[in-house]
Amino acid sequence: MSAPTEAAAGTWAFTPENLELAKRIIAKYPPGRQASAVMPLLDLAQRQNDNWLPRAAMDYVADMLEMPRIRAYEVATFYTMYNLKPVGKHFIQICTTTPCWLKGSDQIVEACEKKLGIGLGETTPDGQFTVIEVECLGACVNAPMMQIGDDYYEDLTPETTEAILDALARGETPKDGPQNGRIRSCPKSGPTTLIDQAVRVGVKPAGQS
Repeated sequence: MSAPTEAAAGTWAFTPENLELAKRIIAKYPPGRQASAVMPLLDLAQRQNDNWLPRAAMDYVADMLEMPRIRAYEVATFYTMYNLKPVGKHFIQICTTTPCWLKGSDQIVEACEKKLGIGLGETTPDGQFTVIEVECLGACVNAPMMQIGDDYYEDLTPETTEAILDALARGETPKDGPQNGRIRSCPKSGPTTLIDQAVRVGVKPAGQS
């Protein structure tokens, strides 16, 4: 299967490296079922294009998969993982669903808005930060939390949220995961089950100092 020409899909095209990756993704699906690769290919296109999908990129992916372009648009407009307009370098998604809300996600939103000087759905003038609210990101036990790029930041407070934003602004990569010392999703006091496994990786069980 050949890639579409630039004339067929605007001026957008995969880089040589991403084109090879796209071919490997397509090869995972049975002959005649290559349209099933539309979601990973749209994600690959978005990552190449500063985390948003122009129409030319959607056309390119649809043509590569020999599917109607409208079907690629349907996928891209249905799933919130795809951005149809430019976003900041640091794309901040704050979960405001019930578990996070009960644990103070409103305060996390306020901290971001105050620190960055923007509201939900807006991007800072320098193009560095975009903040949106999203539905459940699946880390309810570590609420409140936010996703920035591919990283989860959990057990947040307004103070740790501001520290993360400051680090990003300095060009640093803040430590992801829980921000309160918790080990992954263990109880705050330490693991109470699977003790042997915890000890093997250096985690102290609950009740041990």
